[in-house]
Parts: sequence; C-alpha cells; structure tokens
Amino acid sequence: MVSNRESARRSRERKQKHLDDLTAQVAQLTEENGQILTSINITTQHFLSLEADNSILRAQVGELSNRLDSLNDILQFLTATATPSPPTTADGGGYFGFEYEAPAAAAVMAEQQHCCFMNNMGFLNHQPLMASAAANDVFLVN
Repeated sequence: MVSNRESARRSRERKQKHLDDLTAQVAQLTEENGQILTSINITTQHFLSLEADNSILRAQVGELSNRLDSLNDILQFLTATATPSPPTTADGGGYFGFEYEAPAAAAVMAEQQHCCFMNNMGFLNHQPLMASAAANDVFLVN
C-alpha cells in the first residue's frame, strides 16, 4: 500500500513536470510568434513604402520620357530649319517675285551664328538628347 502511494505520488509529479514544460513551451512559442508578426508588419510597411516610391518613379519616368521626346522634336526642328538659304534665281525666283542672292560672307556668318547658338546651348547638330541618371544633369547630348 505504501509502495502504491509512492508510485502514485511520483506519477503526479511527472505529470506536473510535463504540464509545466508544456506551459513554458507555449509561452516561448507565443513570444516567437509575436516577434514574427512584428517582423512581418515592419516588412509589409517597408514594402508598401517602396511600392509607393516605385509608382512615383514610374510616373516621373513617363513624364521625363515625354519631355525628352519634346526636346528631341525641338532639336530636330531646329536642326532641320538651320539657317535656310534664301531662294535665288536658280531656285525659280526670290522672295515675293524679286530676285535675291545673299552675299557669300553673309551666308557664312549666318551659319556660324547658328552653330555658335547651338553649341552654346550644349547641342551639337544631329545629336538626339538622352536621359541621364546623374542627379545634376538635366539632359545629355549623345
């Protein structure tokens, strides 16, 4: 009878120890779960912030592409209309039916002024504009 009582006591102690171990494990897993959820929330917020920044950058790329296309169109127009020579009698007449022939020195000077104007702006003839990743560059001539 004493042996049975001792055996029952040891069995109760083992069960209590097992219960205490399981309770400690639940507490540890609950803490780890909380840390993981916090990490997921921080990562989600970071992702949403980056996604918003990415959307802004995509919009800016579209806007800058349109501006670049417009600048290339302007540049193309400027190079296409670069100091046209006035019509001469060889072209079938002058301005308003009058014959006109520009002096050779004036034509050369007009061409030089055009080139200086274009070069001072940083453009070279027949070179399209290209976008640049540098923060200080507005546009580059390629």
